[in-house]
Amino acid sequence: MKTKPDPDSLLGHLLELRNRLLRCIVAVLLVFICLAYFARDIYALLAQPLLAVLPEGTSMIATDVAAPFFAPFKLTFIVAICLAIPYILFQVWQFIAPALYSKEKRLMAPLVFSSTLLFYAGIAFAYFIVFPLVFAFFTSVAPAGVTIATDISSYLDFVLKLFFAFGLSFEIPIAILLLVWSGSVSREALAEKRPYIIVAAFILGMLLTPPDVLSQILLAIPMCLLFELGLWLSRFYVPKTTESPEESS
Repeated sequence: MKTKPDPDSLLGHLLELRNRLLRCIVAVLLVFICLAYFARDIYALLAQPLLAVLPEGTSMIATDVAAPFFAPFKLTFIVAICLAIPYILFQVWQFIAPALYSKEKRLMAPLVFSSTLLFYAGIAFAYFIVFPLVFAFFTSVAPAGVTIATDISSYLDFVLKLFFAFGLSFEIPIAILLLVWSGSVSREALAEKRPYIIVAAFILGMLLTPPDVLSQILLAIPMCLLFELGLWLSRFYVPKTTESPEESS
């Protein structure tokens, strides 16, 4: 007769990790199945910022035979992952929570929630603010006689890269809070390095966005502002101190 593995053993942790990963995969697949019927509408919504500024008589094209089918479903799968992020983070939290002290739990729970909101905020900022400005700029500087006809797969890769860049950059306040709280760096030290961080923001903006100055600036400026926000919030977080096991729950 098989015995149930000890939950505190390595095998028990691996089994729990497997179960939570399976739950995350199932959650993503369920969301994807629910959205699959609307795949074309979702892509049309994503393409709207570009279509709104294209010259009259032009449209997007598909240079690959299978692109009209695969591009919308690829986007839908990415959307399914984004919508399932709260559940995925919940599963991650359930897996790591038993190993945390009560003070760490009180800190991590709101940080997990706020990091999700900030990631969504970064995507919304890219879609509603950055895309209209960038696409209007690109279409306005096209040489005379050049017909703008963007491939749907290339456009999808372009916007997904920007979504990831802005979603990741909006996590800066969370990163600063964790660094200060863990004692890895002090708030004063970060404030002294402000000029270097501003330069680093523009370098990252150049590396994470397409090769144009406008996208770089539109990413670097929010990164600088988010750094200042994280620096201000860090004053409310005291550095991590050793907590006795008796205080843990």
